[in-house]
Amino acid sequence: MAKTIHLIKAKGSNYFSLRFSTTPAKKSIGTTFLALLILSGCASTPQPPTSDLLAAEQAIASAERARVSDYASVELSDARDKLSAARSAVREEKMVQAQHLAQQAKADAELASAKSEVAKARIVNEQMQKGTDTLKQEMQRKTGDQ
Repeated sequence: MAKTIHLIKAKGSNYFSLRFSTTPAKKSIGTTFLALLILSGCASTPQPPTSDLLAAEQAIASAERARVSDYASVELSDARDKLSAARSAVREEKMVQAQHLAQQAKADAELASAKSEVAKARIVNEQMQKGTDTLKQEMQRKTGDQ
Protein backbone atom coordinates (compact mmCIF):
# COMPACT_ATOMS: atom_id res chain seq x y z
CA MET A 1 0.00 0.00 0.00
CA ALA A 2 1.38 3.43 -0.93
CA LYS A 3 0.60 6.77 0.64
CA THR A 4 0.53 10.04 -1.29
CA ILE A 5 1.72 13.37 0.16
CA HIS A 6 0.85 16.57 -1.66
CA LEU A 7 3.10 19.65 -1.40
CA ILE A 8 1.29 22.84 -2.40
CA LYS A 9 3.36 25.55 -4.06
CA ALA A 10 3.44 28.98 -2.44
CA LYS A 11 1.82 30.67 -5.44
CA GLY A 12 -0.79 29.15 -7.72
CA SER A 13 -2.80 25.99 -7.40
CA ASN A 14 -0.32 23.48 -8.86
CA TYR A 15 1.02 20.85 -6.51
CA PHE A 16 3.70 18.18 -6.30
CA SER A 17 2.79 14.61 -5.57
CA LEU A 18 5.21 12.23 -3.85
CA ARG A 19 4.49 8.54 -3.27
CA PHE A 20 6.04 6.84 -0.28
CA SER A 21 6.10 3.12 0.30
CA THR A 22 4.96 1.82 3.66
CA THR A 23 8.13 -0.23 4.15
CA PRO A 24 10.34 1.40 6.83
CA ALA A 25 13.51 1.73 4.69
CA LYS A 26 11.74 3.36 1.78
CA LYS A 27 9.66 5.51 4.13
CA SER A 28 12.84 6.84 5.75
CA ILE A 29 14.39 7.76 2.39
CA GLY A 30 11.19 9.48 1.32
CA THR A 31 10.96 11.44 4.56
CA THR A 32 14.61 12.51 4.23
CA PHE A 33 14.00 13.62 0.64
CA LEU A 34 10.95 15.60 1.72
CA ALA A 35 12.89 17.30 4.54
CA LEU A 36 15.73 18.23 2.17
CA LEU A 37 13.25 19.60 -0.36
CA ILE A 38 11.63 21.83 2.27
CA LEU A 39 14.98 23.00 3.69
CA SER A 40 16.39 23.82 0.27
CA GLY A 41 13.59 26.34 -0.21
CA CYS A 42 14.50 28.06 3.07
CA ALA A 43 18.26 28.11 2.60
CA SER A 44 18.54 30.83 0.00
CA THR A 45 21.34 33.39 0.40
CA PRO A 46 20.08 36.89 1.27
CA GLN A 47 20.59 39.57 -1.35
CA PRO A 48 23.31 42.21 -0.85
CA PRO A 49 22.00 45.39 0.83
CA THR A 50 22.57 47.44 -2.31
CA SER A 51 20.19 50.25 -1.39
CA ASP A 52 21.73 50.63 2.09
CA LEU A 53 25.24 50.70 0.64
CA LEU A 54 24.20 53.30 -1.92
CA ALA A 55 22.51 55.44 0.74
CA ALA A 56 25.65 55.34 2.89
CA GLU A 57 27.85 56.25 -0.09
CA GLN A 58 25.59 59.19 -0.93
CA ALA A 59 25.53 60.43 2.67
CA ILE A 60 29.33 60.29 2.85
CA ALA A 61 29.70 62.04 -0.52
CA SER A 62 27.26 64.75 0.57
CA ALA A 63 29.20 65.26 3.80
CA GLU A 64 32.47 65.51 1.88
CA ARG A 65 31.00 68.11 -0.49
CA ALA A 66 29.87 70.16 2.52
CA ARG A 67 33.43 70.09 3.92
CA VAL A 68 32.25 68.31 7.04
CA SER A 69 35.76 67.06 7.80
CA ASP A 70 36.66 70.58 8.95
CA TYR A 71 34.22 70.23 11.88
CA ALA A 72 33.43 66.50 12.35
CA SER A 73 36.33 64.51 10.98
CA VAL A 74 36.01 61.69 13.55
CA GLU A 75 32.41 60.92 12.62
CA LEU A 76 33.13 61.11 8.90
CA SER A 77 36.11 58.79 9.33
CA ASP A 78 33.90 56.34 11.26
CA ALA A 79 31.36 56.44 8.43
CA ARG A 80 34.04 55.63 5.85
CA ASP A 81 35.40 52.77 7.98
CA LYS A 82 31.95 51.25 8.46
CA LEU A 83 31.18 51.51 4.74
CA SER A 84 34.43 49.71 3.99
CA ALA A 85 33.56 47.02 6.54
CA ALA A 86 30.10 46.67 4.96
CA ARG A 87 31.64 46.10 1.55
CA SER A 88 33.95 43.46 3.05
CA ALA A 89 30.96 41.76 4.68
CA VAL A 90 29.22 41.61 1.30
CA ARG A 91 32.29 39.94 -0.23
CA GLU A 92 32.22 37.42 2.64
CA GLU A 93 28.45 36.91 2.03
CA LYS A 94 27.52 38.20 5.49
CA MET A 95 24.58 40.20 4.21
CA VAL A 96 22.87 40.95 7.54
CA GLN A 97 26.11 42.30 8.99
CA ALA A 98 26.72 44.26 5.78
CA GLN A 99 23.27 45.84 6.03
CA HIS A 100 23.81 46.89 9.65
CA LEU A 101 27.22 48.35 8.88
CA ALA A 102 25.89 50.26 5.86
CA GLN A 103 23.07 51.71 7.96
CA GLN A 104 25.55 52.71 10.67
CA ALA A 105 27.82 54.31 8.06
CA LYS A 106 24.90 56.39 6.78
CA ALA A 107 23.98 57.41 10.34
CA ASP A 108 27.58 58.40 11.08
CA ALA A 109 27.78 60.49 7.90
CA GLU A 110 24.49 62.20 8.78
CA LEU A 111 25.76 62.82 12.32
CA ALA A 112 28.93 64.37 10.90
CA SER A 113 26.82 66.63 8.67
CA ALA A 114 24.63 67.68 11.58
CA LYS A 115 27.62 68.43 13.82
CA SER A 116 29.18 70.44 11.03
CA GLU A 117 26.00 72.47 10.58
CA VAL A 118 25.88 73.18 14.31
CA ALA A 119 29.52 74.30 14.31
CA LYS A 120 28.93 76.56 11.30
CA ALA A 121 25.82 78.03 12.92
CA ARG A 122 27.79 78.78 16.11
CA ILE A 123 30.42 80.62 14.09
CA VAL A 124 27.76 82.71 12.34
CA ASN A 125 26.08 83.38 15.69
CA GLU A 126 29.36 84.52 17.23
CA GLN A 127 30.02 86.85 14.28
CA MET A 128 26.53 88.32 14.56
CA GLN A 129 26.99 88.79 18.30
CA LYS A 130 30.26 90.65 17.71
CA GLY A 131 28.55 92.84 15.13
CA THR A 132 25.72 93.60 17.54
CA ASP A 133 28.20 94.46 20.30
CA THR A 134 30.06 96.80 17.94
CA LEU A 135 26.81 98.56 16.99
CA LYS A 136 25.87 98.99 20.66
CA GLN A 137 29.27 100.54 21.39
CA GLU A 138 28.90 102.92 18.44
CA MET A 139 25.42 103.94 19.60
CA GLN A 140 26.63 104.60 23.14
CA ARG A 141 29.56 106.63 21.92
CA LYS A 142 27.36 108.78 19.63
CA THR A 143 24.73 109.42 22.30
CA GLY A 144 27.46 110.37 24.78
CA ASP A 145 28.88 112.99 22.37
CA GLN A 146 25.65 114.94 22.07
